[in-house]
Amino acid sequence: MTDKNVDEGKGRLKEAAGSLTGDESLKNEGKADQAKASLKDTVDQVADKAKDTLDRD
Repeated sequence: MTDKNVDEGKGRLKEAAGSLTGDESLKNEGKADQAKASLKDTVDQVADKAKDTLDRD
């Protein structure tokens, strides 16, 4: 499991727990963890594309 997958799963759990308990802070923290995972995924995709472009030359 990659770091971004861990963040995604952790975020989903926090958001669900926050929803169940009515804890908006925990729910928002979960959403932030999911956003962090999404950002990491985007950065990885950009890095892969850049590497592929440089390897073609």
